[in-house]
Amino acid sequence: MDSSPSLPATTPAKAQPVLVLQGGGALGSYQAGAFQALCHFDFDPDWVAGISIGAINAAIIAGNEREKRVERLKEFWDMVSQPVSWNPIVPGDRARSLFNETSAAIIATFGVPGFFTPRFPPAPLWPAGSASALSYYDTAPLKKTLERLVDFDRINDLKTRLSVGAVSVTSGNFKYFDNFEFRKFGKKIEPEHIMASGALPPGFPSVIIDGEHFWDGGIASNTPLDYVLEQEAKRDLIIFQVDLFSARGDLPQTLLEAAEREKDIRFSSRTRMNTDKNRQIHNARMAVRDLISKLPDYLKNEPSVEYLREAAKENTVTVVHLIYRSKNHESNSKDYDFSHIGVVEHWNAGVRDVHVSMRHKDWLERPQPGETMITYDLTRDGDGAAAIKRSE
Repeated sequence: MDSSPSLPATTPAKAQPVLVLQGGGALGSYQAGAFQALCHFDFDPDWVAGISIGAINAAIIAGNEREKRVERLKEFWDMVSQPVSWNPIVPGDRARSLFNETSAAIIATFGVPGFFTPRFPPAPLWPAGSASALSYYDTAPLKKTLERLVDFDRINDLKTRLSVGAVSVTSGNFKYFDNFEFRKFGKKIEPEHIMASGALPPGFPSVIIDGEHFWDGGIASNTPLDYVLEQEAKRDLIIFQVDLFSARGDLPQTLLEAAEREKDIRFSSRTRMNTDKNRQIHNARMAVRDLISKLPDYLKNEPSVEYLREAAKENTVTVVHLIYRSKNHESNSKDYDFSHIGVVEHWNAGVRDVHVSMRHKDWLERPQPGETMITYDLTRDGDGAAAIKRSE
């Protein structure tokens, strides 16, 4: 009977490729740029999981053939970005911050094409309990956009695994809509499942699925990493986790900076917690395997040891963490500033960070004989060569 202390060494390059996308509104174009760059390195995910705007990007990726994915992402982000002209009198971060705040205010007033429109009359004027009284915007345009840009037949034919998370309004329970799991019960992923994952209140209305109201999954957890690790414990995984809020940041100097920093911490801390927790679980399983290997032979076939041996089996996981790190001119409105210039900047940042991360690809071939979960933040220091380290 095998009592080896660890699984055979593996390399990330041979593992199942997974893409994990956090929520973050307008910042989601960073994920699209990152994906475009990953395609340059022949990255083709078997599984895409997303929350909120990450769910929309995930649906576009999973719901299109490989050669059409970047084109469809560009089509979506070109449509929702606003071509507001910018010609500040005084150059610099302060002028750009003013532009961003003005752009966000315009978007809040008039909505985003193909995504959401303001309610008229406004929500407070509708009867209590009516659907229109519970949100400032109508997301009906998003359904049409998803139907146009996403091939749901492809998703439901299980060409690529897709998982998107949402929260029940009444129970508060988190739930994932997963095409692989749905197939077991004869169910299908529809546009409403993607919309539910991005239904952030009070801006957007809840989405009814099977008689239950759902809100944005980011309310409970802004990253699907935990779900992916819970669902797959056999095959080795190489996970590119693209986050839109950074846990680290400078001390705020203004009220707007304080609001931005609070939002960054609120939406990034769960990612850090999930990563740390799962690394601890993996290391605990490794310790159990090591302990079993040191038991005397007469104990190794005990039922309790057999149980622990089975429970300690696991896969090897490599997480490559790509994190959007804000510019100095961005503030609390960065996740709803859909200005064209902002969308392009975020997209280009995603492209750049992937190229930095892949500059030295030796980590893809590096075996992991001693640890079963390693997390890399390859862009923290701005140099892929210097930043091959576990994120803290």
